[in-house]
Amino acid sequence: MDQRIISLFDEYTHQPLSRKEFIARLVKLTGGLALAMTALSVLEPGYARAATVVEHDDDLVTEEVTWPGAGLTMKGYLAHPKGRKKRGAVVVIHENRGLTPHIKDVTRRVAQAGYLALGVDALAGAGGTPANEDTGRELIGKLDPVQNRSNYLTALTYLRQRKDCNGRTGCVGFCWGGALANQLAIHDPQLDAAVAYYGTQPKAEDVSQIKSALLLHYGGLDTRVNAGIPAYEAALKATGKPYELYVYEGANHAFNNDTSPARYNAEIAKLAWKRTLRLFKDELK
Repeated sequence: MDQRIISLFDEYTHQPLSRKEFIARLVKLTGGLALAMTALSVLEPGYARAATVVEHDDDLVTEEVTWPGAGLTMKGYLAHPKGRKKRGAVVVIHENRGLTPHIKDVTRRVAQAGYLALGVDALAGAGGTPANEDTGRELIGKLDPVQNRSNYLTALTYLRQRKDCNGRTGCVGFCWGGALANQLAIHDPQLDAAVAYYGTQPKAEDVSQIKSALLLHYGGLDTRVNAGIPAYEAALKATGKPYELYVYEGANHAFNNDTSPARYNAEIAKLAWKRTLRLFKDELK
């Protein structure tokens, strides 16, 4: 697909660009409404066809859970292998559309790897993630960043207090969630591992607060997010923080999201996931 189309879709999903304006510009790029709709069909998520771990996997336990958040009741999707073994725990942080079926699937993938996995719904206070993704993005944009971060910190506390947690915790986030994974690494000194997929970077002056091991994944074509890499890496080096940083050439933003065929890169997603699970094995077992 023309990279200009993918860049336009990235602008639409991350900037205040109305759907009407997005479609109009997409029609201009593709040369007609029918072609625009065809392009859109491989850009927008197709959740049913891309589930990696079935919802009712016989080896997993899944449930909806709640816990006290920052002035509200938080909600999430919990998954873990069957059995009473204590396990390392991972908070899964969604993209800027909410706790979608894709992120629930990712949560099951983490659980399948042997962990207590919690997909947090950042929109719990708004009644939960809506089915309409445009509405989800709008609601995400209205969240107070400090309160939202606090809510995710309470999710880590909730996991540590569970009897089936071994006390070691990590997080993995994607896009909006990747940026938040960086923030949790800064604001939770007990965090053992943080993985950020194509997430914007924190302020350089805050990097010294990071105590966790850090793994950063970026798509080489994701110029918007990648602009912040040099300053972040310089701060990490200056403070001597343990980290791994990978820029995957030829990969777009959201290269791990297998519900969006135009941006998904199976080979790179597999490699990045292998590295993610290796870090969790090293830090959370």
